Amino acid sequence: MENKLNISSSPHIRSKVTSSNIMLMVTIALLPASAFGVYNFGVNALLMLIVTTAAAVLTEYIYEKLMHKKITIGDFSAVVTGLLLGLNMPPTAPLWMGALGSVFGILIVKQLFGGLGQNFMNPALGARCFLLISFTGPMTRFIYDGETGPTPLAYIKEGSMSSVNSMDMLIGRIPGTIGETSVIAIIIGAIFLILMGIIDLRIPGTYIVTFVIFIGIFGKFSDAGVGFFDPQYITAQLCGGGLMLGAWFMATDYVTSPITKQGQILFGILLGILTGLFRLFGGSAEGVSYAIIISNLLVPLIERVTLPKPFGKGGEK
Repeated sequence: MENKLNISSSPHIRSKVTSSNIMLMVTIALLPASAFGVYNFGVNALLMLIVTTAAAVLTEYIYEKLMHKKITIGDFSAVVTGLLLGLNMPPTAPLWMGALGSVFGILIVKQLFGGLGQNFMNPALGARCFLLISFTGPMTRFIYDGETGPTPLAYIKEGSMSSVNSMDMLIGRIPGTIGETSVIAIIIGAIFLILMGIIDLRIPGTYIVTFVIFIGIFGKFSDAGVGFFDPQYITAQLCGGGLMLGAWFMATDYVTSPITKQGQILFGILLGILTGLFRLFGGSAEGVSYAIIISNLLVPLIERVTLPKPFGKGGEK
């Protein structure tokens, strides 16, 4: 009787990695992009990141307190949502707008659907799209070095490839949202997540490769009018906008992406095609946010198609 067995439901083998560990790692991985955004855009960027993060954490705390639910701000998920939203905000946007976006993302997209693990789309991107639709002007107004001007993607959309400097886009010396400009800073954070085993290459790799193939083929038929697989055009498209930030930090969200390997590949292909469609043939020069959100909504269908059938069930008769 000394060696008693505990009877419990599956799973019987559990990982020591917790949600709070994962979210903390993601927060750390976002620090290079955050630091460069503050360096690039100044104190306005720092204040925006502080406001969006604080508003997200405070909203989650107040809601759970009022609903007599367990306080979960210690799992860092609200921090990640607020930080990601801040990185997707223009540095010149009013601070109240960033706070409103955080409230929307945490309250409407996350908490009203059951909290962490139950949200149907990425809360930060849901909040960004809400702000884009509600306040289009401030959300698409970019100032760099004291001058208001179009982003490199806007130049590409107009067919002005001569106005685009790919090296500046790679480093981050361009107008844009706080966290999307420096590809180098984003890749540093992505490498950290890969080395820590938080993400793998399946979704972002498939996403980026599909996008490159799509714009390589159809870029000739867009307003840019480039040749098939033009290297400068492809490089500029990869470095411009929120593609890298979205591919490595938002498309890989555990809750809103498929759990099966085949589903993740299909998810990445869908993301690449939708982003290419929006950028080349849509009214806006960007398209990453909407591509990820639409793909999030299709995840249940993707998983239904790609989930393996249990042995002995569903076979041919």
